[in-house]
Amino acid sequence: MHLDQDCCILGDNMSKHSSSIFLYVAAAIVVIILIVFVVRKGSEPSVYTPFAQCLTEKGTKMYGAWWCPHCTNQKAQFEGAFDKVTYIECSNPGSRNMNQICKDAGIEGFPTWEFADGTRQSGEIPLAKLAEKTGCVLPQ
Repeated sequence: MHLDQDCCILGDNMSKHSSSIFLYVAAAIVVIILIVFVVRKGSEPSVYTPFAQCLTEKGTKMYGAWWCPHCTNQKAQFEGAFDKVTYIECSNPGSRNMNQICKDAGIEGFPTWEFADGTRQSGEIPLAKLAEKTGCVLPQ
């Protein structure tokens, strides 16, 4: 009789062990699915990618600073496509001092947009205004 009890205890432990393995495997599958979803979503081009590329092709560039909230807002308007825009960082990491490149360019505030014709506009510029100024097509 003692053997039967040990057998049952061993069986219960195996059942608990199997349940634990099942939960770990299920959790791992969920994590893998989430990772695939995030990677795929991040790799989808933004609807603003052609617009951002056009700005660069037309000689438009933005001067900004890593610490500038208006620059952050302006970049966010591109919904992931800002990396296609010509961007000049005016502050070194960890510093709020303007670097020499931006001093030499005469930048006085952030963000500053410079266009191919040499004109500039400072502040957050609506994308529609950038489209109007450059002739780039803004997605609907």
